[in-house]
Amino acid sequence: MKSKISLPSLPILLAYLIIAVGGVMMFAPFWFMFVFATHTNTEILSVPPPLWFGTHFFENWNDLLGRLPAFWHNIGWSVYIAIATTAANLFFCSLAGYAFAMYQFRYKKLIFGLIMSTMMLPSFVGIIPTALTMSWIGWMNQPKALIVPAMVGAFGIFLMRQYIESAIPKELIDAARIDGCSEFGIYFRVILPLIGPALGTLGLLTFIGSWNNFMGPLVVMRDMDMYTIPLALRALQGTGQTPYGAISAGSAVAVLPLMILFVMASKRLISGLTAGAVKS
Repeated sequence: MKSKISLPSLPILLAYLIIAVGGVMMFAPFWFMFVFATHTNTEILSVPPPLWFGTHFFENWNDLLGRLPAFWHNIGWSVYIAIATTAANLFFCSLAGYAFAMYQFRYKKLIFGLIMSTMMLPSFVGIIPTALTMSWIGWMNQPKALIVPAMVGAFGIFLMRQYIESAIPKELIDAARIDGCSEFGIYFRVILPLIGPALGTLGLLTFIGSWNNFMGPLVVMRDMDMYTIPLALRALQGTGQTPYGAISAGSAVAVLPLMILFVMASKRLISGLTAGAVKS
């Protein structure tokens, strides 16, 4: 007898359709960015806009470098700030998460609750205080004005605490203490090697967030040479007629490393985010 092939039910087909439409909508901006990088302004502003690649990428690229001579310098600043911010977050967030997960101290729940409450505040609330503080201590137009305020975050502390609580038994910490390991030695030699997925997740999210940060550099940076790449590309809109092709070419070059990094680390990102969601 031939086995009958069961077709998906209507709700499942509807769910697949919604997911497919959502995927196309999310992918469309990236597609148009790469397509527009190969077309002239006239072609980009035509109706309907071009949907496939053109032949003007190198013209747009030369236009970009002509309007923005410090493009590679801006890329370098973005890399430096993103790496420094990511390294600081991995250290301080993992250290704080370890303390909240494994130690008992007075007002622990209150302090953790206050830290978590900062996640409910909109990011623009701190724009004016940040600008005034950086101006008061003389850090305006310097990379540390972007690195220091972003060295630790509530989400990173929460992620590390949840992962350490679910993945590392307290008996392991007690055994390390019995063997004579110092408290910082336990963190460095026992905890860090076991929280790789969480560190990878936090590092990826922090790097992408720092790379895409626009409001921070807009508030504290003054010179074009000190701009990060999002702010530098935005500044091209004030150079006469907006060069959409050149901006798209610069955006494509700037976003390509992030896309490659995300694809390479997607499995670790998912495992790190889901770890600790269900405790045994």
